[in-house]
Amino acid sequence: MRLRPVLEPDLEMFDRFALDPELSGEFEWHGWHDPGALRREWAQNGLLGGDGGRLMVVRDDERLGFVGWRKFLVVRESFCWNIGIRLLPEARGHGVGTRAQRLLVRYLFLHSQVMRIEADTEAENHAEQRALEKAGFTREGVIRAGAFRGGRWRDGVVYSILRTEVDLDSPEP
Repeated sequence: MRLRPVLEPDLEMFDRFALDPELSGEFEWHGWHDPGALRREWAQNGLLGGDGGRLMVVRDDERLGFVGWRKFLVVRESFCWNIGIRLLPEARGHGVGTRAQRLLVRYLFLHSQVMRIEADTEAENHAEQRALEKAGFTREGVIRAGAFRGGRWRDGVVYSILRTEVDLDSPEP
């Protein structure tokens, strides 16, 4: 399994996530939104910008989903990355998320100067919490009423991993 840049044929998968609540899964459906927005961003920068990006999660030629990151300003002169993942239903529950998030952490620490990478998920999303913990993240706490989905506010859990906690000299995780 590996991460790679998003290619034009991959955009069809992003469209499917934007238009199909069943595909997104119970924790990722936040209502209909503009499926063309990502195509426009891809045309502009290939979904790889200075403030964040997306990479495909693939096994050989099979698309499994994608990982993403965005800049989160901590104070005026420093930031961390906040990461996320979306996997196709058939890729869930097989360790793909853990491995993909490890690969993304390594990539971001090797190619940016951040000290901290964060991830957050809904408090009820126990599978993602396990994946983050297996990927080396530390649970930091609960964000009360941090996300609105399905007609109500939901608690979240925030995780982090620090540069000093990852051996960047070892082979890929």
